[in-house]
Amino acid sequence: QVQLTESGGGLVQPGGSMRLSCTASGSLFSINNLGWYRQAPGKQREMVAVISTNGITNYADAVKGRFSIARVNANNTVYLQMNSLTPDDTAVYFCYCGWHLNRMHNFWGQGTQVTVSS
Repeated sequence: QVQLTESGGGLVQPGGSMRLSCTASGSLFSINNLGWYRQAPGKQREMVAVISTNGITNYADAVKGRFSIARVNANNTVYLQMNSLTPDDTAVYFCYCGWHLNRMHNFWGQGTQVTVSS
């Protein structure tokens, strides 16, 4: 099993910044993807940003140029730096860890609330 421990989140004003972090522990495959998804009220969960073990990143169009994802492989930690936040970024953010080995293995954090409001 894999455990994902998230930190960060809370209330921030429009135009502000916030950083989320997540550490994965347990039985991880050495080659994996770490990332963040989000789910706003009444909407489906969507990918925000994902980073592979070798540093390849993928961002949702809505956050390109504003958010930045990074990881430290030594301790399986992923960071999401969020800048120029808008109310549309308000959502529960979920940490993600996954890999493909015979089948997809997907694990999720419990989620952390990010609220962008004045």
